[in-house]
Amino acid sequence: MQYKAVIFDLDGVLVFTDKYHFKAWKKLAEKLSIDFTEKDNDRLRGVSRAESLEIILEKYKGKPTSEAQKQEYLAEKNDTYRQFLGDMNRNDVSDVVRDTLKKLRESGYRLAIGSSSKNTAYILERTELTDAFDAVADGTMITKSKPDPEVFLKAAELLRETPSNCLVVEDADAGVTAAHAAGMDAAAIGAATKSQRADYNLEAFSDLLRIL
Repeated sequence: MQYKAVIFDLDGVLVFTDKYHFKAWKKLAEKLSIDFTEKDNDRLRGVSRAESLEIILEKYKGKPTSEAQKQEYLAEKNDTYRQFLGDMNRNDVSDVVRDTLKKLRESGYRLAIGSSSKNTAYILERTELTDAFDAVADGTMITKSKPDPEVFLKAAELLRETPSNCLVVEDADAGVTAAHAAGMDAAAIGAATKSQRADYNLEAFSDLLRIL
C-alpha cells in the first residue's frame, strides 16, 4: 500500500457543522451590531476560533476591543455553538461515510482525526464516531491552526506513523497546505477541490476506496 494511514479533517469532511458555526457567530455578530453573512462565514473555513473572531471584527465600528473582551466573545460563541451541537446525532453522519471508514479499517489502514476544533471529541461522541478512529488530534493539543501542519503531525505521532505514509482528507485549501507542509499527500473534497492543489480530488467520499 502506498499509504498506511488516513487522517481526516472533521468539519466539512465527516460531518457538516457549518450551519451551527454560522448561527453561533451570527448571534454574536448581531450582539455587536455587525453584519454577518454566509459569504463572511465562508472566510472562516479551516481557521481557528480566535482568527475567525478577528475576521468578524473587521466590520466592527465600536470602541477598540480588549483582549479580555475577545476572550469573553470567544467563550460566548463556543457556549452557543455547543448548545447547537447538542442537536447532533448518529444521523448527521452518512451511511457512505460510515461504510467507507469501516472498509478502510478492514483493509488495514490506520485512521485518525486531524481537526483544529476543540469540540472534536464532543462531536464524535454525539455522532457515535469515536470508535471509528485509532487516534484523534484536535484543537486541545495544538497551538497553531492550519495552514500550519501541527495538527497533522500530531495525528501521525499518535498513530506512530511516518508522515510520508499518511494521506490527509480535507475540504479546505488551508488544510491542503497544512498537509503538504507536513510532508503528506492530500485528497480534497468539497470546496478544496476548486484550487486543484491537492494530490487527489474526490467527487464523493467513497472515492477514497478507489484511490486506496
